[in-house]
Amino acid sequence: MPRTADNPRPLGSERSTHGLLVAVRPSFLPERSNKDRGVFVFAYHITITNTSDTPARLMARHWIIVDANAKKHVVRGEGVVGQQPRLLPGQSFEYASFCPLPTHWGTMEGAFRFQRDDGSHFNAQVARFYLAAPPDPAPPGPASPAPG
Repeated sequence: MPRTADNPRPLGSERSTHGLLVAVRPSFLPERSNKDRGVFVFAYHITITNTSDTPARLMARHWIIVDANAKKHVVRGEGVVGQQPRLLPGQSFEYASFCPLPTHWGTMEGAFRFQRDDGSHFNAQVARFYLAAPPDPAPPGPASPAPG
C-alpha cells in the first residue's frame, strides 16, 4: 500500500470478507484541488477479487467518509460507476472514482453488497483507508550570515 514520507503507515487498505478481497489505492489529485478554497480532491482505485468458489454480483455500495473536522458523510447507491459486475471465481473487477473533501485529509470505509447465484446476500467490507494531501513545501528560511 502507498505510504508518504511523513506517514509511514499505508494509506490504502485490503480486506477479505466472504471470499471477496477488496484492495484500495488512494491518491491526491492536485490538478483538481484548490487548497486556497478548501477543495481537496482524491482518487481511489479499487480492485475486487472473488477468491471464493461461487460467483457473486455486486449490487450496491455503502461509504462512510469522514473529513479532518470529524464531519461524517454517508453515501449509498446501486452498483459502482454505473455497473453491477458479476465476478466468477478467480475473477477481478477494477474501477476508479474520486472524493472531494473540504479538508486536507480524511478517511473512507464501507462495504459492497453482493448477491450469490442462490439469491443470498452478504457484505464485502472495505477497510478504512486514508485520503491525505501532501504537506506544502516549507518556505525558504532566512539566509545564514556569512561566517565572519
